[in-house]
Formats: sequence, C-alpha cells, structure tokens
Amino acid sequence: MYYPSSQITPNLYSNNDLAYKSSGVLYTGYYFKISTGKYYTGRNTSNKPNEELIFVEKKPDSGTFDLVTNTNPSLNISPESIQTTLSVTNYLTLPGTNNSASLVPIYLPNTPTQQDYQNEEFQRYFCKKTNEIQYIEINLDQFTKLKAQDPQILYQLYQPFTITWILTGNKEQVAKINKNIVELASFKQKLPRFGDYLKFDYLKYYNQSGSTNVLANRNPRTNSISRNASPTGSFYRDNPLSQ
Repeated sequence: MYYPSSQITPNLYSNNDLAYKSSGVLYTGYYFKISTGKYYTGRNTSNKPNEELIFVEKKPDSGTFDLVTNTNPSLNISPESIQTTLSVTNYLTLPGTNNSASLVPIYLPNTPTQQDYQNEEFQRYFCKKTNEIQYIEINLDQFTKLKAQDPQILYQLYQPFTITWILTGNKEQVAKINKNIVELASFKQKLPRFGDYLKFDYLKYYNQSGSTNVLANRNPRTNSISRNASPTGSFYRDNPLSQ
C-alpha cells in the first residue's frame, strides 16, 4: 500500500471506536486515515500490518453497537470523547456467534478510598486482549465477569488480571515495590509491555502520609505483607527472571 504523505493523516488513536472490517472485533491502537475516507491499522503505511478498519456506531437508546463505514472522512472521534460517552452497558454483537449482546470491557479504573490509604495498598484491575498487546484498566465488576467467564461479557477476547498497588510510605521504596510488582506480574502472566501501558508511573495515587511499616513488612518474593514482620526488615528488589 502506498499513498503520498499529503493524502495520509497518521498517528490517530482508536479506543474501541473502530473495528476490524474483516471480523467486526473492536480495535484499540494507532491507525491512519487516507484521503478516500478509509482507515487502516498502524501509525502510517510503513507501520505494518495495515488492516482496514470501520467505525463503530452506537444505536440510540439501545446500548448496542453497529459497525458502519464512515462516509465523512473529516470525522475523527478522540479517545477522550469515546470514554465519556460509553458506559458498562455498551454491548457488541460478534459476527458468527450466538451471543446477541456481549459486554465490551472499557476503561473504568478502580480508585483508592480513604480506607485503602489506611491499609496502605489497594487492588488495580486490568484485562489484556488475548490476540494483541492491548490493555484496559477496568473496575471490579468487569474483572469479576471476565474471571467468571460470564456470557454477558466478551471473556473470550480478554485475559483479566489484578495487581496490588502500594499507596503510602517512603516515596523511593513505594516506586521500587510497585515497579517490582508490575515486572513480576508481567513475567508470570506473560504481559508484554505492561509497564508501557502504565507509562512507568509507579507513584500513581501515591500519598506520602501514612505508616511506612508496610514497606519493611513486604515479602520481596511474593509481594505479600506480613503484619508481624519486623519494621526494620530490609527491602530487596525482586528479579522476575530468577523465579
């Protein structure tokens, strides 16, 4: 595929507002637009593969999606606008399946409560597309449905997982422990480039106030907390490749 650069709009981003034309499966990632009004995967024509995409249109008041060909090449839907209009009641009908309506996981992260800060940690929930390196941070409800293979959700296309996230304590040690947790999860659950998805922000939700004992009491190999451990215990950064 070759088009002059003047006919290409590169480096656009889809967050489930486009789907593969061949299968109808929702697409998250970079895409580009050509002057004819068609859309293809990849940042540009050199970023293979270049599979044709089509827009996903929500049916009014139905909570379902239609796959449509965009007839307005100037129309671009940003990830921000899609996230504000979607909710956990949005559904997708998969071609060739008996599922009349299946829930599509959407970005809806769990956020720490005051009780979580008192506990010095909380759980973050995610899912990864089984056939692509694409992650979505989700809430407990979506995670539970995926884990239970609830027919209401597209569990066939997503791998759910959760990680413990440290919230308080010494800033440097909190960052090291959260980094270690991410690397360990990436290694054990085969999650390539998971750190990239998190933008390597290991201090997200961090609050310096609170006890620092949780850092000293954390088992460096299992990332579990022993509440009876000595608060003077030392911290070791675990190497997941040694597991």
